[in-house]
Amino acid sequence: MKQEIQKRLFELQDTGYKVFHSKLVPNIDADKIIGVRTPELRKLAKEYAKNEHIADFMANPQHNYYEEVNLHGFIISELKDYDLCVKELDKFLPVVDNWATCDLLSPKVFKQKKHHEQLLTDIKRWMSSDAPYTIRFGIEMLMSHFLDEEFKTEYLSWVAAEKGEHYYIKMMVAWFFATALAKQWDATLPYIENKVMDKWVHNKAIQKAIESYRVSDTQKSYLRTLKQ
Repeated sequence: MKQEIQKRLFELQDTGYKVFHSKLVPNIDADKIIGVRTPELRKLAKEYAKNEHIADFMANPQHNYYEEVNLHGFIISELKDYDLCVKELDKFLPVVDNWATCDLLSPKVFKQKKHHEQLLTDIKRWMSSDAPYTIRFGIEMLMSHFLDEEFKTEYLSWVAAEKGEHYYIKMMVAWFFATALAKQWDATLPYIENKVMDKWVHNKAIQKAIESYRVSDTQKSYLRTLKQ
């Protein structure tokens, strides 16, 4: 199965895209990047998610190529059983070593509200990890699923309490608060007014909110006055 998947990936290789994408994930050895565009990987994941032998590929999340890792992540996102999806994520997340792989993870089963009580428990567990991209994933899932009708103000404190110095954790905290400002302005604004987070995260959250079309011009003007 692994050899078959590698063959398929190289058939989809775009060398120009490889050069471009290698610059986006500079911590990944360029020799480990094949150069497969994301839409092609998604299509391949939908196909292999239905393959009866895919468990052989999924058994070990350590792969030779960047696209194999990402394909693995996309296949996890296709899983329809919540418990199996979380089990596979818990094997997979420790090997994630870059923002792009982390951010492609978007399990479809998480959209089902019947799983949200358990999902919140798992999100808190991921956010308490020592692994930076596991933390980032947890925050992103909170942002993706709990800033709308299921929002609670306590979720803001969960993220504000994250003091990790890893760049991609700090970026995720800023992204979360910028999104929260767009969706839950009244509840979120005190975190900015009271300068709860460190200066860099505070200013980055404001910057991202100002760049958002979901934040009004009046709100953007006020946010500018709150920069540190």
